[in-house]
Amino acid sequence: MPVRPTVESRHHATRPIYRSTKTYDHSEGLSCCFRQWRAADSHCRLVHGYALAFRFVFATGELDARNWCFDFGGLKPIRSWLHDMFDHTVLVAEDDPHLPDFRLLAEKGLLALRVLPNAGCEAMAKYVFDHVAGFVTDQTAGRVWLETVEVKEHGGNSAIYEHGHVPAMAQTYRCR
Repeated sequence: MPVRPTVESRHHATRPIYRSTKTYDHSEGLSCCFRQWRAADSHCRLVHGYALAFRFVFATGELDARNWCFDFGGLKPIRSWLHDMFDHTVLVAEDDPHLPDFRLLAEKGLLALRVLPNAGCEAMAKYVFDHVAGFVTDQTAGRVWLETVEVKEHGGNSAIYEHGHVPAMAQTYRCR
């Protein structure tokens, strides 16, 4: 039975790792607003918005029967989730002291509120990674893993999240 390489061995592996990427670009229409309330000395503490873009890097040591790393057609639920979370929404951190005000605006129908553990590009990259990584593992029975998620505010700013360890289920796969 194949075993997925550890993070350390992947960087020094002599066996192949196949990667594929999927991008939902700025033209996807994922326009949302957020604020980073902890950035008290920055204009980022104010509500501001971007048409976000997302880039996913998938990896495997073993291609499927079609010689694919990952079937992009299977990402329709992820695309739908991204639209639900980031299309014409306002993202607020769960510990934002003004969260009750945002909830009131949402109750009045003035915004579509999404409460996240933290707001900001880096935190969103982790949030999306955590959601998508489980989906990828389930869809491929652990054959494919999600290496990174990049969230782009615009062409000049982005954040990338990479999980630091190999999920237990994926350790049963090794490059041939």
